[in-house]
Amino acid sequence: MLNRLWLGFFLTAAVAALARWSLGDAAVFAAITDSLFAMAKLSVEVMVLLFGTLTLWLGLLRIAERAGLVELLGRALGPLFKRLMPDVPEGHPAIGLITLNFAANVLGLDNAATPIGLRAMRELQTLNPSSDTASNAQILFLVLNASSLTLLPVSIFMYRAQQGAPDPTLVFLPILIATSASTLVGLLSVAWMQRLKLWDPVALAYLGSGALLLGALLAVLATLSSAVLASISSLVGNLALFGVIVSFLLAGAIKRVPVYEAFIDGAKDGFGVARDLLPYLVAMLCAVGVLRASGALGYVLEGLRWVVHGLGMNTDFVAALPTALVKPFSGSAARAMLIETMQHYGVDSFPALTAATMQGSTETTFYVVAVYFGAVGIKRVRHTVGCALAADLAGIIASILVCSWFFGGR
Repeated sequence: MLNRLWLGFFLTAAVAALARWSLGDAAVFAAITDSLFAMAKLSVEVMVLLFGTLTLWLGLLRIAERAGLVELLGRALGPLFKRLMPDVPEGHPAIGLITLNFAANVLGLDNAATPIGLRAMRELQTLNPSSDTASNAQILFLVLNASSLTLLPVSIFMYRAQQGAPDPTLVFLPILIATSASTLVGLLSVAWMQRLKLWDPVALAYLGSGALLLGALLAVLATLSSAVLASISSLVGNLALFGVIVSFLLAGAIKRVPVYEAFIDGAKDGFGVARDLLPYLVAMLCAVGVLRASGALGYVLEGLRWVVHGLGMNTDFVAALPTALVKPFSGSAARAMLIETMQHYGVDSFPALTAATMQGSTETTFYVVAVYFGAVGIKRVRHTVGCALAADLAGIIASILVCSWFFGGR
């Protein structure tokens, strides 16, 4: 899929460039060449500036792991997943691994979440009566993974900081609201397909409390102007980020974790992660740059604007849609689209803020399906993709609405 997507970017750019050249635009190929070198340079700049942030965060996350915070959250979520997956026996190892996976995702522990998730999928496969068809429990687990269940979007903050945003956490509340919508739709769509009894008292206690908190937050925010909303999102985002850091350190100290040594141990991975990111950044940023320089991306956006305008809707969000459209297929392509949007329109422009919110509230659905189901030999995924894409669509729509609410005056 990624091979075809990347090749398609270049072929589409070639067709668009030839069309412009035939109409008398002799400078189009020079613009494409300049864009290739500019995007390759930008890729290196992004990687270099990410070294410090990645090193800092990976060091702090290692402290959180050793302090047992991930395991603590796992135990807290355990009763809920027992109700959502009735086919999994109580005390089965899969329940513990599933809750650990979601706890790691909530904290942004991607490196820990994926291997734990693969182990959970293998445990669920031991209960699966069919070796090549996804079970109900496996589908729910995967859809929730694909609904971007992350409450602290550190990677989005990193990219905004790298692009010079004066306040990287400005999009914290919009992402929180949009990712809540995507996760809720993912859960409800699976519950409808599988006839899950969400009115179980324990399930209602968990889901109802979450809904009440989110509803109370929205009720308070509804009384504020867009300027105040942006200010509050900034304040809450910074407080949340610093509060998590302090909590990690305090938990480590209480558990007698050698916090400095644990930090150094985790921070050593920062260089490797940023280094490994470079080839993907070069590949995708150059492809997106060629699309932009050839005029192909502009044609696509104008077509979308025409459709949206024909429906009588505001078209301000259209420039952010490339990030959303490629996210289900490729995380690296969506990341490149986001960075290019911030470069082209400005890091705090409405399109860039909307694209960042979309990036933080959607997931690489087809990649997740391929990795998790491929690891256990599942070929028939049943309603997995439909439910996961419904969650992605909810995240996109929520991102547009929330950003129009928060940043519509920009």
